[in-house]
Amino acid sequence: MNALQHLQQEAGVAADGAFGPLTLKAAAALLGLNNHKAAHFFAQCAHESANFSRFEENLNYSADGLRSVFRKYFTPEQAAQYARQPERIANRVYANRMGNGPEISGDGWKFKGRGALQLTGRNNYQLFSAYVNDETILQNPAPVATVYAFKSAMWFFDQNRLWSICAQGVNDETITKLTKRINGGTNGLEHRKELTKKYAQWV
Repeated sequence: MNALQHLQQEAGVAADGAFGPLTLKAAAALLGLNNHKAAHFFAQCAHESANFSRFEENLNYSADGLRSVFRKYFTPEQAAQYARQPERIANRVYANRMGNGPEISGDGWKFKGRGALQLTGRNNYQLFSAYVNDETILQNPAPVATVYAFKSAMWFFDQNRLWSICAQGVNDETITKLTKRINGGTNGLEHRKELTKKYAQWV
């Protein structure tokens, strides 16, 4: 059962893995989101998770991919050595930051991106585990990609005070502002606009 199906099950609708108006309304009610908040929240989650199909970071990069995405962490020689080894890649690029230990600690892989908005790093996992009152997350983070995928996204919105932006309505300016806070830029902005406006008509 994937993350969307878990959400559907919790919301009391058929866990068929298809995101439509019925799921949106039921999930919004479950999470206590009004129309504007629900449209923004689920549109951003949908874009970030490839339309609710990917809830765990894929670090299976080629040498060229590593040099393109993580250039500062890999010389051409190192990229060739690490290529197509997701665990080693995660442990290197996420080492000594976000509360993670050094590369040898394995924290990078253990606390890689999971959930609808890619919760990443030991510090964030620790804060999230307190938010849902589940300390086992630090020993076994895997549920963040399934049962906690949307709760971790809720935590991100809470932590970064994004709900006040959602309250500004469903319009291009608000969607752009929210996207910059989530993405750090405007990557996929047109898709986010399209989804937000569509979902606003469903709730």
